[in-house]
Amino acid sequence: MRNSRARLAAAVLAAGALTLTAACSSGGGGDTSGKGGGSAAPAKAPVPNYGVGTAADSTGPAPAVPGAVKGGTVQSLDQAGFDYLDPAQQYVSDQLAVSTLYARTLTGYKIDPTTGKTILVGDLATDAGKESDGGKTWTYTLKDGLKYDDGTAITSKDIKYSIERLYADFETQGPQYIQSWLYGPDYRKLYKGPYTGQEIPASILDTPDDKTIVFHFKDAHADAPYAMAMPVTAPVEKSKDDKAAYNNHPVSSGPYMISSYKSGKSLVFKRNPYWDPKTDPIRTAYPDSWNFQLGIADPGLTQRLMAGAGTDKNGINLSGSADPSQMSTLISDAQYKSRTVNQYQPYVETLDINTKRITDPKVRQAIAYAFPMSQVQQAFGGAAQGDLGTTLLSPTIAGWKKFDPFGKLTKPTGDIEKAKELLKEAGQPHPKLVYAYANTPKWQNVSLTVANSLQKAGFQVVRKAIDPTSYYTVVGKVNNQYDLYRTGWGADWPNGSTVIPPTMDGRNLADGTNNYSFLNDDHINSEIDRIKAETDLTKQAADWEALSEYSLQHDTAQVPFLFDKFFNIYGSGLGGVTFNSVIGAINASTVFVKQ
Repeated sequence: MRNSRARLAAAVLAAGALTLTAACSSGGGGDTSGKGGGSAAPAKAPVPNYGVGTAADSTGPAPAVPGAVKGGTVQSLDQAGFDYLDPAQQYVSDQLAVSTLYARTLTGYKIDPTTGKTILVGDLATDAGKESDGGKTWTYTLKDGLKYDDGTAITSKDIKYSIERLYADFETQGPQYIQSWLYGPDYRKLYKGPYTGQEIPASILDTPDDKTIVFHFKDAHADAPYAMAMPVTAPVEKSKDDKAAYNNHPVSSGPYMISSYKSGKSLVFKRNPYWDPKTDPIRTAYPDSWNFQLGIADPGLTQRLMAGAGTDKNGINLSGSADPSQMSTLISDAQYKSRTVNQYQPYVETLDINTKRITDPKVRQAIAYAFPMSQVQQAFGGAAQGDLGTTLLSPTIAGWKKFDPFGKLTKPTGDIEKAKELLKEAGQPHPKLVYAYANTPKWQNVSLTVANSLQKAGFQVVRKAIDPTSYYTVVGKVNNQYDLYRTGWGADWPNGSTVIPPTMDGRNLADGTNNYSFLNDDHINSEIDRIKAETDLTKQAADWEALSEYSLQHDTAQVPFLFDKFFNIYGSGLGGVTFNSVIGAINASTVFVKQ
């Protein structure tokens, strides 16, 4: 999953500030109590309790938020604009956060406003889906009373049309799970989209009636219900579709519709009169409107939320973490305690080791032992912006377990003596490492900290700066000339299927790969195929967890060091502020304005 802070990197660099994270990964956490959170010394962010809900869980209305009232306007302050409002193009955390206001999907995440428990339920659909044919076929039935913001009924044909649009040549930014599951990896060659007058045949995607849509995948996908929660399944009214221009005025299926939009400046939502809360188990829609103020730079943005003057009293930032320069004040000053949010995001920061160049696992393990986790954590903004991480899967993933094979939590500053011992066993007491880093003040500092620790263990470290705008392109080249580089990854939903295959499959070794360590372990490759075919989600989650542990301990191709967390403040005029740990952003569905 991509993170909004990655998208802000270019703008932040232009302003000469510190960049926090990079593409396709890394982020921050939120308050699931409905009352606010935070503390003078931030505690561990709670790990969500996931599950798949029943048909009963999928009925509306959404659970009431204690103390909530209707009315008022939420003021959302954002550093940037929204590149995409077309649900088919949304794959960044800030876009995913705002889409819930106007775009309903086949399934979605129901978050208890008191406990924070998160379950996947039917949103437009009556349940999370019915599987058959060994998990290759998934059937969804739409609820009664679903309408667009113009009063037109939503049918299964609209869902099918929204899936067909994903194949158009201009739809390039969204996730590709459903498209490839239906047609295979070369799906664009096999189907060109609906604008040629062709439909996906019923043998692949069927709508036997206006309430039913049937997906016939090429292979089994036990976690298909999670993929159906992504914005790509939001219905699109064919008569309102004007291809790429649809991005500026998507039709609403949710509780709010666009009132006005000035790209990069403002986005205002008003109520959709045709939204029926009886059909919606997820959204409470207490506010009358949402006003997004776009293009507000930090630290000013964070300072406005802290002050809460005027309409900023009702202010919030759905996806961005607080500016690092304000962190010490936010943590130490008791006046902010009741309105801060601190929870896990689905991103894990890792130091990737190029296994094509560093071939001895003992040398790779020496790097893991020597890595200075606690020092790097401070460079990220401290514990509020990230917990020390020792697993390749995030705590936000179903089946996650504590695992620390190198004793990093016992010696978070690095175990230099153990690293020296391993290098001696490997017969390489002074191996040379070429360490690439993004050329920003933050990553310069981090790379120097890591290099100093590695050199104490006996490594000879040569640091190489890379232009941050092309960083992932450079380290993603199979024949890159670097031994070490930082990357990270975020799960698209709470299952290891969206982490391990893209980052560890050795059959995915080409320029642009997400397997940045170029790991090619036959056991992992075969296990990926076996686990993908597993139809029991609970067993699948456990198998992904076990495979991640094997990879970390046996191959040590990546050194995890931080679980990213969200930390920010919101205005005192808001209540019901909860967090969606799946997308790593504030859950807009429970927010209300105090009267």
